[in-house]
Amino acid sequence: MSGTRSPSRTEPATDGWPVWKLALLFYPFAAAAVWINLFMLSLLASWIGLPVLAPIRAAGAALVLGVPAAWASGRWIRGLMDRARPRN
Repeated sequence: MSGTRSPSRTEPATDGWPVWKLALLFYPFAAAAVWINLFMLSLLASWIGLPVLAPIRAAGAALVLGVPAAWASGRWIRGLMDRARPRN
C-alpha cells in the first residue's frame, strides 16, 4: 500500500489539512467557548462564596487557554478526517 494515509495515530497524515492549520482555523471559536465557559463557571462558583471573574479577565484567560483547546479540536477533526477518508 503506497498511499499517504496515516497507518497509526502516532504518524501524521501527509495529505489534507495539517493539525496546526485546523487549530489556527478553530482558535477563535475555541477561545470564545473557553471565555463563555470560564465566565459561567465563575458565576456558578459564586454560589459557594468564590469571587465572580470579570468578563475582561475571563477573556484574557481565554486567549491563553484557547490555544490548547484549539489544538485539541484540530487533532480531533484531523482524526475524523482520517477516518472518513475512503480506504483504497
